Amino acid sequence: MGDVRDIMELERPATPEVTRESILGEKNKKRTSTGSKLPKRPEGMHREVYALLYNDNKDAPPLFPSDTGNGYKQTKIKLGMRKPRKWKWMPFTNPARMDSSTFYHWRRPSDEPKEYPFAKFNKKVDVPTYTDIEFNQHLRSDSWSKEETDHLMDLARRYDLRFIVMADRFDSDKFSKRSVEDIKDRYYKICGILNKTLQINGERKIYMYDADHERRRKEQLKKLYERKPEQMEEEQFLLGELKKIEARKKERERKTQDLQKLISQADSQNETPRKTDKKLPKKKIANPSRPSRIDTNQILQAVETAGIKFPDYKNSGVSLRSQRMKLPANVGQKKSKGIEQMLQDMGLELNPTPTEDICQHFNELRSDMVLLMEIKSALGTCEFELQSLRHQYEALTPGKTLAIPPQLLSTTMENETGKINSEIIDVVGSPGTPLNT
Repeated sequence: MGDVRDIMELERPATPEVTRESILGEKNKKRTSTGSKLPKRPEGMHREVYALLYNDNKDAPPLFPSDTGNGYKQTKIKLGMRKPRKWKWMPFTNPARMDSSTFYHWRRPSDEPKEYPFAKFNKKVDVPTYTDIEFNQHLRSDSWSKEETDHLMDLARRYDLRFIVMADRFDSDKFSKRSVEDIKDRYYKICGILNKTLQINGERKIYMYDADHERRRKEQLKKLYERKPEQMEEEQFLLGELKKIEARKKERERKTQDLQKLISQADSQNETPRKTDKKLPKKKIANPSRPSRIDTNQILQAVETAGIKFPDYKNSGVSLRSQRMKLPANVGQKKSKGIEQMLQDMGLELNPTPTEDICQHFNELRSDMVLLMEIKSALGTCEFELQSLRHQYEALTPGKTLAIPPQLLSTTMENETGKINSEIIDVVGSPGTPLNT
């Protein structure tokens, strides 16, 4: 038809485009879902969590977890030709109730009747019982009558030993008002007497209740709860002062131990010459009227051992003289600072030129400084002990004072520069300063 139109010079329509669909024919159009579109994943929800809402068939999620093992891919119910089992509205009784009431629930008629499953949760407290003869012989009390005791045991059975509820439900119109502690004390005394005297239920434990202790405990908790902010601040202040006193006490004990070591070293130096000096005649050793030259030497030896012991580098190979002036590691930081302060007060250098004489004299000077600090520390401790004893004597004997001889007191000590350098050891506060309470 196209060729004829060309011969006759007629207008030829546009040739359609050759496609796969024009040759093979159009397929059936895809069915478009007329239903509502799937909901869009909410913002902020992870893809894995959103995928759990639907299974592969885009069915609605289950209302409760299944136990088929297939998870969310649970197959649909298969309807058969058999008739389903029926459910019937059937009566039942609860053995926990004493009024023999009848209730109803849905149950299959084919199932065998069983005991009500929730009856196992009915637990009751074993409250002891007694007769009139047992009460008159063992349980009689001046503050509790027979009727009031019976009322107490009845409340214990009704409310399963909930003593706070028992105290609230106690008949205060008929009987006197009883507190929780009074009710507990009476009940546990009855249980203990019945278990011990009448041998009722020998396996049961005998409980002892201290009502007075419980009242004091609750009263103390009430006072603690009703504290004012000023009282709480005062308590924190007292706790801080207690920590300070304990720290001073530990410092005092440490200084006492150092003084004891110093005394023991002096005693050991006193004993060694007597053991080694075997060539002296017995008369010279036993004569106490001889001059005290030996005692002076022993004191000097004790003083030398009480200072700083610098290491000896004679047999350790090549060394520098400056190493001889280095303080040993056993000298604490407090003593090192004290030595530096005393050297500055005397106008001396901290690191002088390490000649042979300067090394020897500089080490001896610092050793004497350490000895001086230890002696001053011991002197301050002794003076504080004397002041403490004087205050104790005045506290025990009012109106009297204990005079301390002036030769036992030394308040100040002057060094070579003329400055006053006194050290007061504060252990538990100065003797003249009252403690904060």
